[in-house]
Amino acid sequence: MCGIVGAVAQRNITPLLIEGLKRLEYRGYDSCGVALHVDGKLQRSRSTSRVADLETQTNKLELTGFTGIAHTRWATHGAPASHNAHPHFSRERIALVHNGIIENHEELRAELQAAGYVFESQTDTEVIAHLVDHLYTGDLFETVQQAVKRLTGAFAIAVFCQDEPHRIIGARQGSPLIVGVGKGENFLASDAMALAGTTDQIIYLEEGDVVDLQLQRYWIVDHAGKDVQREVKTVHAHSGAAELGPYRHYMQKEIFEQPRAIADTLGNVSGIMPELFGDAAFGIFKKIDSLLILACGTSYYAGLTAKYWIESIAGIPVNVEIASEYRYRDSVPNPNALVVTISQSGETADTLAALKHARAQGMPHTLTICNVSTSAMVRECVLSYITHAGVEVGVASTKAFTTQLAALFLLALTLAQIKGRLSDEQEAAHLKAMRHLPVSISAVLALEPQIIAWAEEFARKENALFLGRGLHYPIALEGALKLKEISYIHAEAYPAGELKHGPLALVTEDMPVVTVAPNDTLIEKLKSNMQEVRARGGQLYVFADADSRISPSEGIHVIRLPEHYGLLSPILHVVALQLLAYHTALARGTDVDKPRNLAKSVTVE
Repeated sequence: MCGIVGAVAQRNITPLLIEGLKRLEYRGYDSCGVALHVDGKLQRSRSTSRVADLETQTNKLELTGFTGIAHTRWATHGAPASHNAHPHFSRERIALVHNGIIENHEELRAELQAAGYVFESQTDTEVIAHLVDHLYTGDLFETVQQAVKRLTGAFAIAVFCQDEPHRIIGARQGSPLIVGVGKGENFLASDAMALAGTTDQIIYLEEGDVVDLQLQRYWIVDHAGKDVQREVKTVHAHSGAAELGPYRHYMQKEIFEQPRAIADTLGNVSGIMPELFGDAAFGIFKKIDSLLILACGTSYYAGLTAKYWIESIAGIPVNVEIASEYRYRDSVPNPNALVVTISQSGETADTLAALKHARAQGMPHTLTICNVSTSAMVRECVLSYITHAGVEVGVASTKAFTTQLAALFLLALTLAQIKGRLSDEQEAAHLKAMRHLPVSISAVLALEPQIIAWAEEFARKENALFLGRGLHYPIALEGALKLKEISYIHAEAYPAGELKHGPLALVTEDMPVVTVAPNDTLIEKLKSNMQEVRARGGQLYVFADADSRISPSEGIHVIRLPEHYGLLSPILHVVALQLLAYHTALARGTDVDKPRNLAKSVTVE
């Protein structure tokens, strides 16, 4: 979601701020802006277009400065409009950007209006800017420490003052914020990627921290105002991750990167061992009697798939919860459960909050499956498995999802081994199948021309059903999500056996029904469900295994995957569904990489 970049330097930082915003575009945004300290005054430029447009504006205005902040905004309070875009000013003295949501903004707004402040936006962020100005007595560091004590909610802020050049104050509570340490210059950002190529010396601020950045020094105090030292880490962010190469969109590129991403995620795994998940894994895995998986969106569907694997292979009961629901309901905690969070970014606000809620309920055994080794999720959990999908720019997740599945399958095998349910022969067979996955995925990618032909038909539709059974029901859910995310076609997924319990009423010749049809123990049941669709005139689009004995006929369109892949079949079938969504969106002319109203990293509730 929203992105922050800030810098205090002895050089013109405008290009640095703009470049930082470009690297954060993958997070999703609908407006952007930059503010600079210029000749003793605050100046800014804001845009409801892309960062490239903001760059053009700053060049025309010849905005240059040594102290400044920049922001990409995903609208929460107030529509995507220039007056709601960050940075926000207060009395031309305070400039501020903010990620997160301030829950008590209405109360503070009323108080500040009574004090004479005039609001130009509908945002909760402008409240913070005016609050800082209202409390300001000459020391911005002390003022921000006072101001954040008045805020309820989640936030990361960066603020500077007209009266104090070469100084930026940052603070975080519930939203990520980092410090970049340079030589004679220092930086703030919401993501280390924003500073790639500028500095690799990174400090991850902790909850409640407030930081004072100046040219030669920085100070950090904790939530109690006590001076603290935070570790400086060397972080090599991937500044070259945004090269499209021969592809039209990042999503297409990332779909085709999946063979390499899976191979990198499995790395040098030569055997199943608890230590793959951390040094303390063996002891923890021996203690647990169940799993609680917490996730959102695509990661939630990865968790649903893992439930089938873990219960089947390891014989351990698994509950999968949508993180935003779990954190607010009365649940029954089990101190012997392994709490597993799944997140691409490791900064997903609802999942982080659900994790903390589970721990507060007395569930200490925690593991995260995450794509970012330096993320808050990894730091919060005892155990972790880092997927190596690389940077994923497209908002609709592809390679992050399949690498999550690979990691979760490893977890299922590891738990089975601990419970004495995995023989040496089974382990060898599973590892062989996993090592062959990149080749098998490449074979699915070769089906792209056939899938393009289907996409031309789908592009003319406004609704679609997706069906799957058993292990492939979550894959049908993921396929429907991909289609609706980027093509804006209304799509829903159901277990095929549920057709008779309602969805069949929607089936007509204008309703395409996508069916995930692996040659597993449920194939004959699935064929019966398909006949129910055909009897109502529905058009079936079937992704079938080569040996599933489903033939094309009137109203039944079939694309055959190269091979049946047993328990790992979901990883192959979802790649075909990703291609269908991508090419349908392409045919409809939508913004594939940045679909409307969506953000890559959901860092607000």
